[in-house]
Amino acid sequence: MLHVAIKKQLSHFELNVEFTLNNEIAVLFGPSGSGKTTVLNSIAGLIKPDQGIIQLNGQSIYEAPKVFVPIQKRHIGYLFQDYALFPHMTVWNNIKYGMSNIEFAEQLMDELKINHLSEHYPHQISGGEKQRVALARALATEPNLLLLDEPFSALDDATREVSHKQLLRLHHLWKIPIIMVTHSHSEAEKIGDHILYLDKGHLTELKNI
Repeated sequence: MLHVAIKKQLSHFELNVEFTLNNEIAVLFGPSGSGKTTVLNSIAGLIKPDQGIIQLNGQSIYEAPKVFVPIQKRHIGYLFQDYALFPHMTVWNNIKYGMSNIEFAEQLMDELKINHLSEHYPHQISGGEKQRVALARALATEPNLLLLDEPFSALDDATREVSHKQLLRLHHLWKIPIIMVTHSHSEAEKIGDHILYLDKGHLTELKNI
């Protein structure tokens, strides 16, 4: 379970959000610049809120003013919008980076149908393949929480549809909380168990699907 209640002063407004998530998929939805990525970065430990608390499975990973667990000790997977694959590493070496169990990593590659790409480098594979490799790398660390920042925005419609199905299947197999940022309302409704509407740093509505 994830509990977030944080405040952070941004350039044009104060981010002030509070929500709780069980082993479900929550979608952060709202206009550009509303604070969605800041929420993800705060949970991941990339930035530090000004006030509040973040708890994952009952443990405080941030609690003002004294608790701030480093990013590498939070056991959180993060899939960035640009996928952030290591260009000098093969697909397999990207996935192995930070993995906990080689058999689980191989299972992920099989599940995502990327076994045939293991010796390729990121510049040799398509956008959809990069997205699957990045997802496998994030999950191979066996995280307690997965954060996705617009993971499907660069994909064509057909590849995006396949990726949606893969994400939902992976969540069914490995039930952990997932928070995904998107600008697509149809994508939010298709994937999310909950939609968190964020506008100028505030949650304006929490919709259950």
